[in-house]
Amino acid sequence: MTFSAAWLRLRLAGPVLATSLLAACAPATFERVTGVCPPLPAYGTELRAQVTDELALLPPDSAIEELLRDYAVLREQLRACR
Repeated sequence: MTFSAAWLRLRLAGPVLATSLLAACAPATFERVTGVCPPLPAYGTELRAQVTDELALLPPDSAIEELLRDYAVLREQLRACR
């Protein structure tokens, strides 16, 4: 074996060894979960009434209102997911 062939072998051994070690760290039971909708929490009428009362106390154009609008959209998307 010439010097260049030995050097090439050593050069290729590093990535192969690193890949092998990283693959050994992967969980054995890895499964890709697709098509699963997370549960949609149900809120009672008392809690919804309390939220309505507290929202009325917020200043106009509150950042909390914007976040709640986004949350409402996410809830609709979860309903459609089912």
